[in-house]
Amino acid sequence: MSKYKAMVLETAGAPLKLVTRAIPDPGFGEILIEIAACGVCRTDLHVVDGDLTDPSLPIVPGHEIVGRITAMGDGVAQFSEGDRVGVPWLGYTCGDCLFCRSGRENLCPVARFTGYQIDGGYSEYALADQRYCFPISGEYDDAAAAPLLCAGLIGYRSLRMAGDPKRLGIYGFGAAAHIVAQVARWEGREIYAFTRSGDRDAQAFALRLGAVWAGASDEPPPEPLDAALIFAPVGPLVPVALRAVAPGGIVVCAGIHMSDIPSFPYDILWEERQIRSVANLTRRDGEEFLALAPRIPVETAVKLYPMEQANEALADLREGRLQGAAVLNMAR
Repeated sequence: MSKYKAMVLETAGAPLKLVTRAIPDPGFGEILIEIAACGVCRTDLHVVDGDLTDPSLPIVPGHEIVGRITAMGDGVAQFSEGDRVGVPWLGYTCGDCLFCRSGRENLCPVARFTGYQIDGGYSEYALADQRYCFPISGEYDDAAAAPLLCAGLIGYRSLRMAGDPKRLGIYGFGAAAHIVAQVARWEGREIYAFTRSGDRDAQAFALRLGAVWAGASDEPPPEPLDAALIFAPVGPLVPVALRAVAPGGIVVCAGIHMSDIPSFPYDILWEERQIRSVANLTRRDGEEFLALAPRIPVETAVKLYPMEQANEALADLREGRLQGAAVLNMAR
């Protein structure tokens, strides 16, 4: 029986362990993917660190998967063996609830997620439901495509929830921000980048990507913002962003996890300012964004790690040592 290697989370807060498993056979509607690359997302960090409390342990993290189909179960119609596909965070929905039937499958109460309840991509192989996979454009190599599957998709959904801002603030200039900034610039928006205090490298990175201004997150922007996207999981940034947006402005909390938001005076919310959260993604988001990305074209900045160094990649993300995205490379 053939074997494969995977990095597994057995206990929240503990390092991932390298294990060997038997390669599974795909069931009905499933595809077996030989993984080439998997992005390392902040959501993975929240799973590993125990911030997200309902993982199906033991679990293989990772939900920015790019690979090729090596086997298919009965009922698979939209792909063929050898096709290159991407697997995102959303791995299953019921299809029958009010949310699913109204185009809001991201809110399905029984949704299941890759790398959280379904084994993910810190691995040489993965099973996935064909309905929640996307074909990947040949204009991207495997590593460059991986961050599009979550950092790109969540950034895209966040931008769409921000309305039609001319001046857009981005708090936390990491993997998602460096992708959405390119989309926003292509659409003709002005980008104002907010980073950790003193992080000159991140500010310079933002300016290279076309931001008109970059500074610390506690600095006011030179102009009132029409909208702000918060990618940093830092609750105190919400009142900071509210103070930075003009009347009628929108603050979008883009992460799946955030520390507690402190109380704030009503007058910074008044004048029809809004706070919105982003929950997961829909398959329509994926179809739209993955068609748009090569047209811009979006370029991803990636740092490669061997799969066995997943713990090091997570540590670098945790400590803010990355520009762009970390990606695990399963080159054999």
